[in-house]
Amino acid sequence: MTKSNESLTAYLAENPRKAGVVFTICLLLTQAGNAAAAHGTTIA
Repeated sequence: MTKSNESLTAYLAENPRKAGVVFTICLLLTQAGNAAAAHGTTIA
């Protein structure tokens, strides 16, 4: 792992509530991406 990944891992290990926040943000971004893709159209 890189230094930034190690520091992020250490930070989240010390602050478990922040890990939940990061997880929730990732979950919401995933859902938003799926919703945006569902409304896309293709032109043949």
